[in-house]
Amino acid sequence: MFDYVRYYLSPLTITVSIFGLILGDAYVWLGVATLPTLALLDSLLPRDVAVRKINNEALAYVPVVLSALLAFVMYCALAYRFAQGGLAWYNQVGAVLSMGWIGTIVGVPAFHELFHRQNPFMRNLGMVFQIMYMDATRDIAHVVGHHIDVGTEEDSDTAKRGDSLYFFAVKAMSRSFKAALRMESDALEKRGKGRWSIQHRVWRAVFGLAVFLYLMFLIGGWAGMLACLGGTLLARYFLENFNYFQHYGQVRVIGSKIEKRHVWNHLAPLSRAMTFEITNHADHHLNGYMPYYKLRPDVDSVNVPSVFLCFMAALVPPIWENLISKRILREWDTRYASPDEQALALEQNKSIGWPNWFQDSQPAK
Repeated sequence: MFDYVRYYLSPLTITVSIFGLILGDAYVWLGVATLPTLALLDSLLPRDVAVRKINNEALAYVPVVLSALLAFVMYCALAYRFAQGGLAWYNQVGAVLSMGWIGTIVGVPAFHELFHRQNPFMRNLGMVFQIMYMDATRDIAHVVGHHIDVGTEEDSDTAKRGDSLYFFAVKAMSRSFKAALRMESDALEKRGKGRWSIQHRVWRAVFGLAVFLYLMFLIGGWAGMLACLGGTLLARYFLENFNYFQHYGQVRVIGSKIEKRHVWNHLAPLSRAMTFEITNHADHHLNGYMPYYKLRPDVDSVNVPSVFLCFMAALVPPIWENLISKRILREWDTRYASPDEQALALEQNKSIGWPNWFQDSQPAK
């Protein structure tokens, strides 16, 4: 039963954040305060490599759908708080930061899980909710692009070694959006439609965003609507930050077989539960339709710290690079990479002045 219950950590976290917005004043920081709290607790708890014992799919998806719906409720709470006025400027910043962070760490994993489902209702629900992180065409670049190109130069979600968290997120936002537009236009052209036909999903995305912002305007006026717009932009930015830790520095030869080793796994208990197993995603890249609770931890993979701890470390790039990324990449390069991948890794290492750690290493597997 606990395997079902653990995933309610996400709706619980977002509920607390919603009440923080309703209460106002310094309570609006409750959402963003979960980052250091989760980083500390997740790092103290033992590594979680257990396989979940879940058999009832309907029950398993209750917290997923609940988290997605609560993300929308939190935007409503943000608009309401700004409509009430009285927030000091620094608390206004805290409220929008909380929305952006919680919208990412709770909302995005729920939306991601939904749009990967083959069930039409759940898939469409996930696609609609993507409006809340300013990328209603995300599933196109993600499924058709990222899942095929992961780890290669073609993948907008894979950060190169030496890329800072800040630089990568901005670049990835542009690359993934352009890729989605191109893929959708190509698909329409193959069906004999115009590349920018009214059937292009970008027009539905614009319409959906307009409806969303209008609803926020009805609740919170201009102040509430602009705050929610800021929240969606932050969630979009934080989403790319999240991808940064899932694939940083990975290399794969274009056209080669995708294997479990081509992604990072953050197998900490809170990371797994909060993100509906996104951080345990080796199996996910082998079968994107596999439900989150059936993903089996890759126990032989590199032991990467909690994704929350990685996020905090990467806020100061030298800390991220010297205490975490070099360690895990050295282990991956020398133990898991193929000879061709080692050549790519060595090239990247040289380009940014990293040491040649292949000289004293054992041959690759």
